[in-house]
Amino acid sequence: MTQSPPAAVGSRRRGSGTQRQRRPGVWEVRVPTAPDPVTGRRRQLSVTVHGTEADADARRVLLLTAERGARSASLTVGRLLELWLEADHPWKPATLVSHRSVARALRADPIAEVPPARLTPALVRAAITRWTATGATLSVVGGRFRVLRSALSWAWDERILPEHPLRGMRSPGRVPPRRPLPDQAVRALIASAETRVLEAHANHHPGDTGSAGRLHRAEQDLLLVRLAADTGARRGELAALRLTDLDGRVLTIERALSAGQLTTPKSGRPRTLTVGCSTAELWHHLERQWSARAGAPLGPWLFSPDLAHQHRLGAEVLGHRFAHVRDAAGVPDATLHRLRHSVATFLVARGEILAAQARLGHADAATTLREYAHALPLTDGAVADAIDRHLHRPPGQSRAATEQDAGGEAATPEL
Repeated sequence: MTQSPPAAVGSRRRGSGTQRQRRPGVWEVRVPTAPDPVTGRRRQLSVTVHGTEADADARRVLLLTAERGARSASLTVGRLLELWLEADHPWKPATLVSHRSVARALRADPIAEVPPARLTPALVRAAITRWTATGATLSVVGGRFRVLRSALSWAWDERILPEHPLRGMRSPGRVPPRRPLPDQAVRALIASAETRVLEAHANHHPGDTGSAGRLHRAEQDLLLVRLAADTGARRGELAALRLTDLDGRVLTIERALSAGQLTTPKSGRPRTLTVGCSTAELWHHLERQWSARAGAPLGPWLFSPDLAHQHRLGAEVLGHRFAHVRDAAGVPDATLHRLRHSVATFLVARGEILAAQARLGHADAATTLREYAHALPLTDGAVADAIDRHLHRPPGQSRAATEQDAGGEAATPEL
């Protein structure tokens, strides 16, 4: 009689253990154990079960329940945050830096000593009240809550915790969306950058490296403002642009700087968009000018500290350069990110949701709607007029007469 090969049983959720038949009536059951408190590595607890498949399944559930209880009893929120940060996540470098900073603040808080299994929404609300009382802003409080909930969700998915202690708890509130810059402010920024270029040209002396550097910087600053106001690209995306990324008027954004490292855009995929005629013309004109001054083909980067464009500027440097333009323009609260919001608001206010999503590089239109729903155009004017006519028609006048006076079709007589 031929012996049947070992068979794995069912596809189960990650972290729920496995069981397989080694030979008729003999099963191997394996369940994951808690990560090592020092290394964070996981191991598998393996036992042999004699009996039927149902016996093996019951033993697996029993072992898994006992293991989860042991994990929950030995963990604290602080240690859980450490394990969460050490795990493999598809985060951008800047996201990792941000999460580490927030987790550091949480580990210094009394909530870090609480075992996750004993964490309740009431305890978290008390912590939020404490943070607010010590001056934490809504942005800081929301960031701490999101990091805490993400770490707990990860632990539940990994079966480190038997249940999610904050499942269903609402976030303490979202920060109001950043306001777009008024049109006159954007025009003032562009005019200021153009004036700085004219001044740099007037003070440029051939052979003077200092004046050449100032002209080069002023020209890049102008292109920076124009691109930010035209494309709505993120600061890290602008810093990672190469001269070859613009083909005619079609700009490809396929990389970004995150915490100083080159990576993909935030959405994880490249995007293409069309830039305005004047912006594209400025880019190509400046590229020709820079190449002629360098006397050689330029390096790869669009924004560069050297005349040959062999090195790129950091995203923070672009922010500092923009700040000088902003101060000269007299728009003290302008930022590159607010220019991004201006592009988004302009498109959403026209009802062009998908165009805004594509231009901004959002992963889906739901993100665009969530962030910019306040800018959607109102389309219920006819409804408002109908309600107004209904509420303010003269006594004794029929609804049909009111509709006819308003120039509309006669309505169905009221019952």
